[in-house]
Amino acid sequence: MRMDKGVRHDVHKMRAFVRFRAIEHDGATWHVAWFEPEHHIVELNAPFFRDRFASMRWSILTPERCVHWDGRNLTFTTGVPKSEAPREDATEELWRTYYANIFNPARVKTKAMQKEMPKRYWKNLPEAEIIPVLLEEAPARVEKMLRESDAQIARGGNYSIAQPPLTNEWEKLREAACACRACPLWKNATQTVFGEGPRHAEIMLLGEQPGDVEDRGGRAFIGPAGQLLDQALTEAGIDRAKVYVTNAVKHFKWEPRGKRRIHQTPNSRDIAACRPWLEAELGLIKPRVLVCLGSTAATTIFGAGVRVLRDRGQVRESKFATKTMITFHPSALLRAPDEGTREKQYAQFVSDLRVALDCIKTPAGNSQLEHELAFH
Repeated sequence: MRMDKGVRHDVHKMRAFVRFRAIEHDGATWHVAWFEPEHHIVELNAPFFRDRFASMRWSILTPERCVHWDGRNLTFTTGVPKSEAPREDATEELWRTYYANIFNPARVKTKAMQKEMPKRYWKNLPEAEIIPVLLEEAPARVEKMLRESDAQIARGGNYSIAQPPLTNEWEKLREAACACRACPLWKNATQTVFGEGPRHAEIMLLGEQPGDVEDRGGRAFIGPAGQLLDQALTEAGIDRAKVYVTNAVKHFKWEPRGKRRIHQTPNSRDIAACRPWLEAELGLIKPRVLVCLGSTAATTIFGAGVRVLRDRGQVRESKFATKTMITFHPSALLRAPDEGTREKQYAQFVSDLRVALDCIKTPAGNSQLEHELAFH
């Protein structure tokens, strides 16, 4: 069964990674490719290439077996060294251009990519030359895509960009947010749920959006997730009354399921429309430590590419706070698949909150914790 799976996998890779190069042979154009299979699959795969490239003359060369199609017949010959294969032709640049255009920097998963396109094939793929550059440029390209998306949203449609008033008064800011119609979420929400806490809180906790209980009550983190947050803050030695809590999105996004209102994750347009309110809060509170609860909050602050499980517990700098970190959202702990996972992640959550507390104990200007720390 392992051999069968290996052969089928090799067949698939050959179909994906054969690259023909054009040469002139006996007055006609002939397309030649080089491939190094792991198994004896040339005869098995030949009919696929015959049917796929029936209108052109071609050869696929491998170290042990070669196949040729002259437009009428398939023939097989013994293998040849790689030196027999052409090195480059005019189509090389076309492959690189094509791959650069289909490469999506917002969906980079290096391990998954290397699993689908193992490095041992790269030496025979013209597009492989530009992969390192594309990976290096991916973060900057994602930032550009987000900026362009924000600008597109601002130009019209059901979404626009919120326009907070220029004020240093938190109450005026909250009142303006309650009248916001920048995105359609207000239509189904009971009310705007703005942040709350001391105006000069040293720690700000940033969540995703209000839940059902918060939407009805008008306050952030008062439902089941908020109760778990209160418990964790107490264990970490943090007084919630001294912490400012808010969300990236200020309205509850939900869908009906019977009589229940089921949470829906806000999309990038929801977050972009609401972002000015968050930035206004951050500018008003000026927290020393910003704690992102969950992936939506983390992406809002750091952009695409952050991962809660990988990046949690580290202290880094963001443009909103010199000490910014990522940890679990308490609602994610409530959804843990089993008790063991829940206990483990809850302990990590409390540990991360203790790191946040340690940050405000460090005198301002001390850069020791302004750099990334080891995982806790």
